[in-house]
Amino acid sequence: MARVLVGMSGGVDSSVAAALLLEQGHEVVGAYMKNWTNEEGLPGDCPWEQDIRDAREVCDFLGIEFRILSLMDEYRDRVVDYLLSGYREGITPNPDVMCNREMKFGIFRDFATAQGFDHVATGHYARIEKRPDGTTDIARGAFGKDQTYFLALLEQEQIRPALFPIGHLSKPEVREVAERLQIPVAKKKDSQGICFIGNIKMADFLGHYIDEKPGPIVNLEGKEVGAHRGLHLYTLGQRKGHGVPSNTFGKAYVVVEKRWDRNELVVAFDEPDTPGLYASACRVGSISVTNRPLDQIETVLAQPRYRCEAIEVDREEVGEGVLELTFKTPQRALTPGQICAFYEGETLLGGGVFREIR
Repeated sequence: MARVLVGMSGGVDSSVAAALLLEQGHEVVGAYMKNWTNEEGLPGDCPWEQDIRDAREVCDFLGIEFRILSLMDEYRDRVVDYLLSGYREGITPNPDVMCNREMKFGIFRDFATAQGFDHVATGHYARIEKRPDGTTDIARGAFGKDQTYFLALLEQEQIRPALFPIGHLSKPEVREVAERLQIPVAKKKDSQGICFIGNIKMADFLGHYIDEKPGPIVNLEGKEVGAHRGLHLYTLGQRKGHGVPSNTFGKAYVVVEKRWDRNELVVAFDEPDTPGLYASACRVGSISVTNRPLDQIETVLAQPRYRCEAIEVDREEVGEGVLELTFKTPQRALTPGQICAFYEGETLLGGGVFREIR
């Protein structure tokens, strides 16, 4: 039996994770990370109070201790500032990946270790696999639902104490377990939005902290076709929300470039041969590995976005912590600041941050 601290979000996934650990005979404590309370009055839904009530109700139902960890200062320093700095610099950062590295498996894990817990557990759809040499790997979720992409920047010391109790289940199976056990949040809808901030639109969140700088939207021929609110509010490959309607033939426009020197947003038709939309080569920096160095792996697959296939890549080290990647097939809307996750088959190898797209 082990002592496990479970990160309780108030949702069904973490609640079932705690319940399964209890069934396995572990000593379980639930903890809610209070990272954001929207004291600045941003538009949108920040349901932290309801989430705490739900998490407490689940822990009471399961008969386990419930704690609240106030980590708002740390969250602002490590996640919010990273997010805002990235957008100010003209890149598109990923706060969910950073939240996992810095908060759930950073500060939260450190707290668990200091309190004498053997493991930390979350409701991620991922699997832990022990290797013969005693090290630990993360493998993809077993049945379609897979969240390993968001764990790509974790390192071995963060992975070793981690548990993912629902990684062998599909989402419908998790719902079935919750209903079988009559867990209070069995029918609660999944949360959307920025990690731990809630259902707040990214544009509204950024607009509260970064001044808008309007400018023209132009097509590839340089013709002005609209106006943007500020280049930081748009990302490469974006099809909706830029304000330029489809043309008379029903072809949708997509963002293909942000020209900071002229404050121009460039759009073009969303087609496979559109210049700037697809790329095969890029550079990825800030490389992090979960276990084994990438140069020890013969065939590496790269996944440039959460909802896309991992593709085989050729790789060359071009600097300390920087790889040049060449995809076997061109990839759509590779975006500086976003995360590229690396795999060997189903096993997560690590990840890095897109720097240059070629």
